[in-house]
Amino acid sequence: MKNKFYITSPIFYTNAKAHIGHAFTLITSDVIARYHRQKGDDTFLLTGTDEHGTKIARAAESAGQSEQKFSDGISESFKILGKILSISSDIFIRTTDKKIHWPGAIKMWSDLSSKKDIYKGTYAGLYCVGHEAFLKKSELVDGICPDHKTKPEVVKENNYFFALTKYKKELKELYKDGTIKIFPQSRTSEVLNMLEDSEDVSFSRPKESLSWGIPVPGDESQTIYVWCDALTSYLSAVGFGRNDEYKKWWPANVHVIGKDILRFHAIIWPAMLLAVGLKVPRSICVHGFITVGGDKMSKTVGNVVDPTVLIEKYGLDTLRYFLLREISSNEDGDFSEERLRERYTSDLANGLGNLVQRVATLIDTKMDGEIIYHDKLLPDIEELNEVEDDTEINQAIENFKLHEALALIWKKIDIANAFVNEEAPWKLVDTNPEQFQKVMLALTEMVHHIAYNLEPFMPETAARIREVFGDTNGKEIPNDFHFVIQKSAVLFPRLS
Repeated sequence: MKNKFYITSPIFYTNAKAHIGHAFTLITSDVIARYHRQKGDDTFLLTGTDEHGTKIARAAESAGQSEQKFSDGISESFKILGKILSISSDIFIRTTDKKIHWPGAIKMWSDLSSKKDIYKGTYAGLYCVGHEAFLKKSELVDGICPDHKTKPEVVKENNYFFALTKYKKELKELYKDGTIKIFPQSRTSEVLNMLEDSEDVSFSRPKESLSWGIPVPGDESQTIYVWCDALTSYLSAVGFGRNDEYKKWWPANVHVIGKDILRFHAIIWPAMLLAVGLKVPRSICVHGFITVGGDKMSKTVGNVVDPTVLIEKYGLDTLRYFLLREISSNEDGDFSEERLRERYTSDLANGLGNLVQRVATLIDTKMDGEIIYHDKLLPDIEELNEVEDDTEINQAIENFKLHEALALIWKKIDIANAFVNEEAPWKLVDTNPEQFQKVMLALTEMVHHIAYNLEPFMPETAARIREVFGDTNGKEIPNDFHFVIQKSAVLFPRLS
């Protein structure tokens, strides 16, 4: 039987259109999903949009639209972005979907209530509309939210609370014994520190304060707040509240999130799951922010970069490669179009593109466009062994270090290009035909493995390489397989 692998990206807030930070998260999630499909795992990737809340209601009002119409438009833009980015999602969940999502959110609330973990109370605090959350004074900088550059509103209201503090001790043990793994591991201590200060959580808001959302079961004067609504989408998307299909996929193998929503996913969400007797997610992969000139990319701040503009200019896989290679999977990284152009020229055009062009041209012009593969004819050389070894790449991906995985793939590309230079096969055609055959077979094998490694990261490029070589999709090449060169445009043309 196949291993199941359930991965979720965050469901994005629909108060404004998508930017390159969203693209980075989606691409990161997609790479992990594609890698597990390539391994043969039964893989399910969730993407989607979180469409309820005060911020969306206010944005819709400013746009002169109803909340539903406004959300429909923004949600569609995220769905389109996923297609443009070639995100291989299995479902696009929307929290406004009354057939798929609402039953799960209502069931979660009802189950928590039946466990006596929801109670009425009065809350007073500093509410940040940008976060859709209450913040502590210690989280502010000079009284301002550091992420959204706005002053939180002072709010006092009666609502329902979730008894999170009942589960603090159990949560601590889950992180200490590794039941829930956090990547990078350094964030585990951050979560444990957050747990020390955690309190019971406001779980609803009065309808007069927040009407755009799911009514509380049995009390329509209150609206279910984001925790029980948006977080439950990870379950409702696979059937929770509608059928038992979710049992096939749950628990999630990994939630991919930005560092700004770590507390919600690492504390509130697993506490909810513990309360209703469901398994907690196995891991949480936390990435940093994409900054521009050192500032966090934010719609509120106004330093947004549109990924579709970059794709039109440089191509999809150029953007996928640059974001995944230049931006650490674990830390903040600064975006620069100048740096993207440098990576394009050095890594893509002069590195990968040059290798594919040289090997394909030699087979086309010196071997009548065809080379027949047989493993017994392969030379036993260190370079080929290094290119075929995927151990470190696999470890890097599974440890949520995609930038390191790409660096290791480019090490293979450098090895292959150096091998071409050292062997100078064009000189062997007439002087040593047998060695020429071995060198070209080794290079064809190298290109095949590199394309295989690239597939999760740069699927279009991997497909184009396979097309040029008449290659097979799998990792292993069958004996007597005919590689037949198909002339094609240069993978990465020189930039003007």
